[in-house]
Amino acid sequence: MGRRGRLTSAHLPPRRTQIALGGHRMADNRIGFIGAGKIGEPMVERLLTAGHQTTVHARRPEVRARLADAGAAVTGTADDVGDADIVIACVFDDSQLAEVATPIIARMSAGSVFVSHTTGNPRTILDLSAAARRRGVAVVDAPFSGTPEDIRKGKLTVLLGGEDDAVDRVEAIVGAYASTLHRIGPTGTALAAKLINNALFAACTQITLSALAAGRELGIPQAALLDLLADTSGGSTAAGYIARSGHDAETYGRRVGRYLTKDLDVARIAATDLGVDIEDLLAAARLGPIDLGEPTPQVRSS
Repeated sequence: MGRRGRLTSAHLPPRRTQIALGGHRMADNRIGFIGAGKIGEPMVERLLTAGHQTTVHARRPEVRARLADAGAAVTGTADDVGDADIVIACVFDDSQLAEVATPIIARMSAGSVFVSHTTGNPRTILDLSAAARRRGVAVVDAPFSGTPEDIRKGKLTVLLGGEDDAVDRVEAIVGAYASTLHRIGPTGTALAAKLINNALFAACTQITLSALAAGRELGIPQAALLDLLADTSGGSTAAGYIARSGHDAETYGRRVGRYLTKDLDVARIAATDLGVDIEDLLAAARLGPIDLGEPTPQVRSS
C-alpha cells in the first residue's frame, strides 16, 4: 500500500490471456454459484457444458428448474454453496455481495476460493478478503465486460485480481465462459481497473447518443450513422452496443441509465476512498442526454 487505501500491483506484472474457444482446462474443483440472473444463468450453463460439477442457488423457481434440467445441483439455501472448492458470486452491487458473501465465506474450507463478478467498491472486496484470509480462503475480484450473448458464446472478457495461485485456479474455471482474461494485480486492482473502464464507457455512451441526436437534426437515420461509425474513426464499443441493441437512442438511454448511474456512483466513492481524483472523468460521463444524477464533489481523505 502507498497512500491510504491505494492499491498497488508493482509486484505482479499485468498479464493478458487469450483462451481459444473450447480450450479451457477441465478441473476437479466443485463449483458453487450464487446470483443466477440475466448474467449468471448463462455462466452456469457454460460451466455445466464444460463438465464442471456445479451447485447453484437461485431465487426464481423457473431459473432453478432450468438449471436443474441442465444438470446443476440446486440448493434452496445460499450458504450451501459454501461447501464448494470455488464459489462464484454474480450479484448486482456491494450491499448484495456483502450480504451473501459473509455467511458463505464463513462456511468455506481452508484452501478454497471465493470469486466475485460484482462491479463495486474495491474496499468491499478488500474487507471480504481480510475476513476470508483468517479462514485460509482466497478472494479473487473478477469484474467482466460483455453481454449475456457473449457469455453464451464463451467470449466474455474478465479482469482478475488476487494471489497468483488463486487466480490460476479461477482462470481454469471462468475460461468456460470467457475468451479473454486480464490479470491486473493483487486483490482489488481488477475492480479499480473496471471502474475506470466503466466511467470511460459512460462518457463514450453519452457522447455517442449526443452525436445520434445531432444526426437526426441533420436528417441522418440512426442506423445509417451507426453503420458509418462502425467503419470510421468516430466509432467505439459504446456505438457498437447501441447498434446491436436494436433500440432507438432514447430507449437505449433509458435502459442503460440505471447501470451507468450505479457504475459512476461506485467509481466516485471508490476513488474518494482510495485518495484518487477522477473528477474530470466523472464530469465527462455526465455530459449527455442520459440523466446520470448530479455530480457529488469528491472529499479527499486526510
